Amino acid sequence: MPIVKVIEVISSSEKSIDDAIRNAVSEVSKTIRNIDSVYVKDIKAHVKDGTVTTFGVVCNISFRVTE
Repeated sequence: MPIVKVIEVISSSEKSIDDAIRNAVSEVSKTIRNIDSVYVKDIKAHVKDGTVTTFGVVCNISFRVTE
């Protein structure tokens, strides 16, 4: 039976929420293998002078633990 581990990461993007999620997965995949899924816990946007400047996400990333 496989073991699944979950880590929480925070990521941001100046483009979109989608890009922030993709940035999170891209960065985590540099050091962690076997990523199975991403659960977005929270979404936020930073605003300056009435304009959205960056998007942020808090994600739980799950991956299978191997020997």
